[in-house]
Order: sequence, then C-alpha cells, then structure tokens
Amino acid sequence: MPSPSFMVFLIFWGFVLLFAMSVGGYFMFRKFLKVLPQADGKSKLDWQNHYIEASRHLWTDASKSLLDKLVQPVPGPFRDIARHSIAAKIGEIALKQGASEVTEAHCIEGYIRATPKRDHKSLISFLEKNGIDYSSYRHLLQ
Repeated sequence: MPSPSFMVFLIFWGFVLLFAMSVGGYFMFRKFLKVLPQADGKSKLDWQNHYIEASRHLWTDASKSLLDKLVQPVPGPFRDIARHSIAAKIGEIALKQGASEVTEAHCIEGYIRATPKRDHKSLISFLEKNGIDYSSYRHLLQ
C-alpha cells in the first residue's frame, strides 16, 4: 500500500499534467480555427501569407525596424508569430491604399488593427512610452 504522501504527490502531478494538456489543446484548437477555410476558400493564414508576399517589395529598412520595435513587448516565444500577423495586416493596408512603400502611418495603423482589443491598454502605454503619435488612429481603439 503506497503511503498517503505518495498518493497526494500522484494526484498533484495528475492535475498538473491535465492542466498542461488543456492549455496546449486550447492553443492547438485556436491554430486549427485559423487554418479552416473561410467563405472565399482561403484560410486566415493563407491570407496572411498572401499579404506578406504581395507587400514584400514595399518594405523599407525604416519600416522593418519600426515593426521590430513594435513587437518588442510581445514575449519572446510568440514574437515571430506576432511579427508575421502584424506585418500581414500592415501589408494589407498598404496594398489596399495603393502605396509605393510601407510608411510609419501604415505600421501604426496595422499594429493597432492587428492587436486584439483586450491588449489595447498595453498597446497605448507602449506607444506613449516610445513617443509614437497615434492620435489619428484613436478611433480604432474604441
């Protein structure tokens, strides 16, 4: 018969493993939803890749460095994914406006549009801390 402390240890690790699998499953399900085709036949990830490739020639060194600066608050393991989705939104905006290059205004608007509403408070504090003027996009933060 195992000791009571060993049983508590096993139950504790059982809950830890169940929690870890639940968290992993949640993120896998979110990724699965992004891969599902929309009404037009393309998934959200397909559209992101399309806008990245279509706008690749519009990016300047200044806009790339601004994008790197904007994704700094994102934790390291998620930074590449955030950079990809923000760059896709910026590229989409620049292409729809028929711009000849990605400007600071495109970067700020794309950054705001790509950021979930729950993170707008930290987005505003980051922009203010870095002295980035977002006053013309304040309506997007409502």
